[in-house]
Amino acid sequence: MHTMWKGTISFGLVNIPVKMHAATENKDVSLRQLHKECKSPIKYEKVCPVCEKEIGTDDIVKGYEYAKNKFVILDDEDLAELKKEQEDRAVEIIDFVKLEDIDPIYFEKSYYLSPNDGGGKAYGLLRAALEESGKIGVAKMMIRSKEQLAVIRIYKNTLIVETIHYPDEVRDVAEVPNIPENVEIAKKELDTAKMLIDQLTTEFDPEKYKDEYRTALLDLIEEKKNADQTATAKDKPKADNVTDLMGALQASLERAKKDKPKPSQPKKRKTAAKKKAAQ
Repeated sequence: MHTMWKGTISFGLVNIPVKMHAATENKDVSLRQLHKECKSPIKYEKVCPVCEKEIGTDDIVKGYEYAKNKFVILDDEDLAELKKEQEDRAVEIIDFVKLEDIDPIYFEKSYYLSPNDGGGKAYGLLRAALEESGKIGVAKMMIRSKEQLAVIRIYKNTLIVETIHYPDEVRDVAEVPNIPENVEIAKKELDTAKMLIDQLTTEFDPEKYKDEYRTALLDLIEEKKNADQTATAKDKPKADNVTDLMGALQASLERAKKDKPKPSQPKKRKTAAKKKAAQ
């Protein structure tokens, strides 16, 4: 299992060297966007809307927009130093709470923790202490340049980190529109609803739940592939040096014709009769 992060978890005077691994993975079926005509994947380019030209990685800087079109520029050195200051700190468990005290809306992503070299005994100590106490640890840690609030708990004999949102990241429920305050419900309707809940109540078994849409989509893809209903993207045409040279010469010739000054017209001589009439 790939190691995402190495560090130290501490509680009190106990330090536990650990490795962190992603506990979940995204199983979404990824579909590419293709050009309808030639079936080639669409290319997305980074283009400056003012300069109207494609921008390379070296031409990009990071900035915080503090007002409309006004930015504070942060260079890589600023961010790297700030990140290092946070990463150098051990992940310290600052509180112990009950799992049921945290509403599920706060939970974000799960990571497995395994002991690093020499950390087996301390790892087992924390696991046993959490199991006996029925508590979970609340800690702060740096993940991908962000200081995360997290909880450390036991999942099937393994310590697991659950990153959780800060309170200001959870939107105020009062902003949700059209929530009814008081609704009159007949007792018979409520009793019927509760009876239905009782009939459908069971123990949670995650294995019984399947992503039926993903399964059907993969079946459809396989069916079309077996029926040879596929498309092959066209290769990008290679530059033809002869054609390019002729094109460049032709363009140069056309430009030269436009830029060439027109010859001045010679002045017409007046005939003797016209000269006499003019006098």
